[in-house]
Amino acid sequence: MLVLTVVLGVVYPLAITGIGQLVFPWQSNGSIVTTSDGEPVGSALIGQSFTDAAGNPLPEYFQPRPSAAGDGYDAGASSGSNLGPENPDLIAAIAERRAQIAAFNGVQPSEVPADAVTASGSGLDPHISPAYAAIQVQRVAEARGLPVETVRALVASHTQDRDLGYLGQPRINVLELNLAV
Repeated sequence: MLVLTVVLGVVYPLAITGIGQLVFPWQSNGSIVTTSDGEPVGSALIGQSFTDAAGNPLPEYFQPRPSAAGDGYDAGASSGSNLGPENPDLIAAIAERRAQIAAFNGVQPSEVPADAVTASGSGLDPHISPAYAAIQVQRVAEARGLPVETVRALVASHTQDRDLGYLGQPRINVLELNLAV
């Protein structure tokens, strides 16, 4: 028992940690995203909100999808809402979010994609769909004083294809896009 405790409790974890640090250092250390000055601003794996102190979305930033994790993007409280698709509270929340997002971005409610109004299963998803980014381009460009085509080009350059060409959907990491803008 003592030998197995040492091998499996000490040697194995140290060996795997060492291999991870050598082969995948960025991933092993949390996939930390930094500014051009080297200042850490977040993780590429965990979403974060871009709001003011009162919780209002900032118009100069692309907004992420909603979070059901704790008070929002709390990695210690990762979870979905656990509300079924016919739950009246979920239906009401989606309708309210759709109206708010449409008004904030100056689009019709029918143009708001599903990922803009629903949280991911973990509540921590750092990605949005290209459709959600597209309805935000005009607002971000105006708020930053940039040409719309410049912002569209940034969205296009930050769009990640499906994994292995067929798994998942095209997506955009919101933090990385906001740093580029």
